[in-house]
Amino acid sequence: MSIPIVCTANDRLARRRAVTLLSPLLSICLLTGCSADAKPPVTSPEASEASEISALTTELDAPWSIAFHGETTLVSERDSGRILEIDANGNQREAGNISAVSGVGEGGLLGIAVHERYLYAYFTAGEENRIGRFTLTGEPGALELGEPQTILEGIPSASYHNGGRIAFGPDGMLYATVGDAGDSSVAQEKSSLSGKILRLTPEGKVPEDNPFENSPVYSYGHRNPQGIVWDAKGILYASEFGQNTSDELNIIKPGGNYGWPKVEGIASDDQYVDPIQQWDPAQASPSGMTIAGDSIWIANLRGELLREVPLQDTSTSIEHLAGEYGRLRDVATAPDGSLLILTNNTDGRGTANNEDDRLLRMELG
Repeated sequence: MSIPIVCTANDRLARRRAVTLLSPLLSICLLTGCSADAKPPVTSPEASEASEISALTTELDAPWSIAFHGETTLVSERDSGRILEIDANGNQREAGNISAVSGVGEGGLLGIAVHERYLYAYFTAGEENRIGRFTLTGEPGALELGEPQTILEGIPSASYHNGGRIAFGPDGMLYATVGDAGDSSVAQEKSSLSGKILRLTPEGKVPEDNPFENSPVYSYGHRNPQGIVWDAKGILYASEFGQNTSDELNIIKPGGNYGWPKVEGIASDDQYVDPIQQWDPAQASPSGMTIAGDSIWIANLRGELLREVPLQDTSTSIEHLAGEYGRLRDVATAPDGSLLILTNNTDGRGTANNEDDRLLRMELG
């Protein structure tokens, strides 16, 4: 349900005005160019239709990821390190604050996931990224985080290209997307964690059936993957930021080489796995993703839209919400079947207004 807009404090308005004024300069300095070679979106007549959309809650501070503990919605904030509990009426409550978070630029508290009685978090601490887990205690409306347990440390970090999405697969394993941290050459090195998708047990150990012996690396040759999701058949999809040519949607194969920095987008080279769809970076920057209504749904930052890719034809796509809510960082399927969507306009690159950032709720037709 929608909630009323509440006037913000003066310091909050000043911060948002500063973000608005700085956004064009940051875009010029930090975002790469684009090429006309990438394929434009193709509208699919089979795509699901979105219907009602409303703001479940507003005034979030650089939110990054959505997770669910039963029917309770949890949201991470990149810069503050907070884990917020959002109730059905949009009321916010701090369930915990990860004090080790020390993000710079795109680093900070990034992806979160819930598995059994733990909340898992991917975050920047000092000069590295880590994956930790925290016991979730209490009941909805009074959830608390226990003491941190580090399950993987030493993941290279930088002010950009940190990856950061985590999710549990149908096999019960924990998957994590890791960017190249600004050093593209290591994406091809299997001994490095950068530019990879990792696969771990819930305790952080290397599964025996991983593609490379004694290694958490599941796939490599990635630039900055930020979305992962599985369909009902167990096929793993990942979204990835390109550089100058093509952002990508990939099917992830165990041990697969996805080409970066040797190739970008569809290369038609047997050494590398080609994406199943690619987009001009100016129209995409795909981040979090989910599956609902027989479609993949992808939140896009620079393109400022929600993209739907029908599973029956993953070479096509349709755009929703284009330009209506600004940058979109994550999308998740709620327990009731609706989509929850995080805007990302207060992260230093967007144009924020008094409601931003928002957690939107979209009913599917």
